[in-house]
Amino acid sequence: MATFISHSPAETQSLGEAWGHAAERGRVIALSGDLGAGKTELVKGIARGLGATVRVHSPTFTLVNEYGGGRLRLFHLDLYRLENSGQILAAGLEEFWQPDGVTVIEWAERISGLASGVPVPGNFVNVKIEIVGETERKIVYDDSGA
Repeated sequence: MATFISHSPAETQSLGEAWGHAAERGRVIALSGDLGAGKTELVKGIARGLGATVRVHSPTFTLVNEYGGGRLRLFHLDLYRLENSGQILAAGLEEFWQPDGVTVIEWAERISGLASGVPVPGNFVNVKIEIVGETERKIVYDDSGA
């Protein structure tokens, strides 16, 4: 595991941008953290690193936003409104577990520990964002690469 301390939204975006530059097709980045932790800021950076020039915003009410225009497509999922494996399966989101591009999942903790029915592949990079201060965040992630 690796740890990054971000002191601002811009630093969080810069980390995401580096991950976007390094991301390979099929990568799934699973983000966990409280409201306001900076999950969407990280996704903005990932999109920028992939070369997407569109405005990134959380897909809370649509479940999935798709961004093109970069070297790989970015699929941005938000599971905040889903509470169980049945809802995830019914929404058809498991198709994004093996993306033709990069998938980033906000509220990924809604997947982990779910009973049966939601297959989770080994290509997930788990990222936990903790609020340390008003603008400071502790970002802990699998160091196998984001």
